[in-house]
Amino acid sequence: MISPTQKIYKYSFESDNNSGVHPLVMRALESANTGYTLSYGDDPYTESAKLCFAGHFGIEAEVFFVFTGTGANVAALSTVTRPYYGIICPETAHINVDECGAPGKFTGCTLLSVPTPDGKLTVPIIKSKMTGLGDIHCSQPKVVSITQPTELGTLYSVDEIKEICDYAHSNGMTVHMDGARIANASAALGVPMREFTVDAGVDVLSFGGTKNGMMYGEAVIFFKEGLADDFRFLHKQTTQLASKMRFVAVQFEAMFKDDLWFCNAANANNMAGYLAEKVLSFDGVKLVYPVLSNAVFVTIPDKVITMMQKEHPFYVIDSERSVVRWMTSFDTKKEDVDDFVAFLKKCLENSEN
Repeated sequence: MISPTQKIYKYSFESDNNSGVHPLVMRALESANTGYTLSYGDDPYTESAKLCFAGHFGIEAEVFFVFTGTGANVAALSTVTRPYYGIICPETAHINVDECGAPGKFTGCTLLSVPTPDGKLTVPIIKSKMTGLGDIHCSQPKVVSITQPTELGTLYSVDEIKEICDYAHSNGMTVHMDGARIANASAALGVPMREFTVDAGVDVLSFGGTKNGMMYGEAVIFFKEGLADDFRFLHKQTTQLASKMRFVAVQFEAMFKDDLWFCNAANANNMAGYLAEKVLSFDGVKLVYPVLSNAVFVTIPDKVITMMQKEHPFYVIDSERSVVRWMTSFDTKKEDVDDFVAFLKKCLENSEN
């Protein structure tokens, strides 16, 4: 039963986590819910899903399924670190801000977070954290973690990722990519996922599914030979090894069939662009970051924020600057955007009275 304080919304721009499950994914879950098969990944669904990943990233890629995005990041980083390592990441990174300290707890590492103007690391920014090398009193910078798209909705180009990977590898470092919305990045850049991951030099990838129309489930993908040698133990130890793994795997199989993953992401991106186009015609609404994926960051008056959130919850990213974030989803429709924009217009008008 739904609590009186809870509400089911017709649509939501708070987070792409608020969306439901794509009907084709739900159908796949139902189809897998018959008969018995071996557990812990020794099933035909998992084997088939891994072949789908091989088609996108190459047969050398080693793929493991997990439950959550935080679980993917923790398991991936635990595999490529030792407790005295430092992990360089943007100050806004999900691993730094939104995972309740899990990466530090499970890896024992220090997160060497650094401010960025747009959520993106660059080689000069990374160099600023390359201190204390060889000093036993300092955490040793050994991992670079980037997010694609970033938490600010911005995107790394293929060349930018290559430059980071080349620098990291030349200094004996490993590159991790948080790809919770990797499908959105591929759709926005117009290039295959492989081009800005394994081909660009990324060593390990957290691959997202939940935000793009799945019920739950992510993947950890290792591209560098030998990195995954001990992952089966960390898979279990980090509590991310599903006994009924077929229900994670079959969702990915459905997502890859007929490029559903791409269609979902493209719709979310397109709806974000449509939303930005509509609201920027209003006085009092200013764009903070370019709209490149499925996130819209704008400033709106504080009074309007209060009025809108009574009906449509969303995140206030920076209360001092009145920056809010609106996220579109795989199933966002134009009429949803139009309705939300009309409500915003009404609130803007009422705030002037």
